Amino acid sequence: MSRVRRFGFLAFGFLPWAMGLGPWALTPGPRQSPAQYDVHAVRFATLPAFRVSSLVADADPARRLDIAMMVWVLRSPERVVLVDAGFYRDKFMPQWKPVDYVRPSDALKAGLGIEADQVTDIIVTHVHWDHLDGADLFPRAKVWLQREEYDYYVGPGGEVRNRAIDPEDAAMVARIAADGRLMLADGDDREILPGIRVYTGGRHTFASQHVGARTRSGTVILASDNAYLFENLERGVAIAATIDRAANVAAQARMLKLAANPKLVVPGHDPAVFDRFPLVKPGVVRID
Repeated sequence: MSRVRRFGFLAFGFLPWAMGLGPWALTPGPRQSPAQYDVHAVRFATLPAFRVSSLVADADPARRLDIAMMVWVLRSPERVVLVDAGFYRDKFMPQWKPVDYVRPSDALKAGLGIEADQVTDIIVTHVHWDHLDGADLFPRAKVWLQREEYDYYVGPGGEVRNRAIDPEDAAMVARIAADGRLMLADGDDREILPGIRVYTGGRHTFASQHVGARTRSGTVILASDNAYLFENLERGVAIAATIDRAANVAAQARMLKLAANPKLVVPGHDPAVFDRFPLVKPGVVRID
């Protein structure tokens, strides 16, 4: 039987509870300084000549862009949190033809010296193959999904309920659940880890989420595919692949307000991420 942990929060305070798992609660301890994270974007591949009209609603179909495939690392003394996990299964390679590809786990090691078993948590923003598929590269990590996203796409035996999720990835999520490492966030504006909140409303998929992390520069927002490019954010234009354009535009406007600075909202596939933020080494930038 799958062991899936579900988390909710009462409005009057920080009081996590786990549905169906008995008396789980946090025991008050000594007051600590608020958690802060160093945030990095790590590029592991490029998809060349990608249609911008698949990224920006109503864009010129002739426009093409070499888009970045990336994951984000939130690191504190206590945790190494990965936002999205990339992909690695062989079947995706001939279809999408990524260039300069390395496994996300190898990109983390080369770029930031992080071993796969050091990753404590993975926040999966949505179930598409290029963001979920690599989750099982990190054997010790808890994997965070929105409850509604999980319920909509993954059946109790790991079968596909709706087509946005790859069948192998659905089965992988079921294995992670059976291992007790699947954590389900229950809705919008939830602090799932100290200093890290998740937000819904982007509507890229049924319950896609974006992530806010507390840093020395204030809150950084990782939009993932709820905003593919800086162009979406700067022009207030919906992504091309959304269930609800109006909701997506509203979510992007909210991201710009949630962030300490609008420049600290990071889109999911824009290669300009690696020009706009301080370079650590090729393919790695610091978000601040």
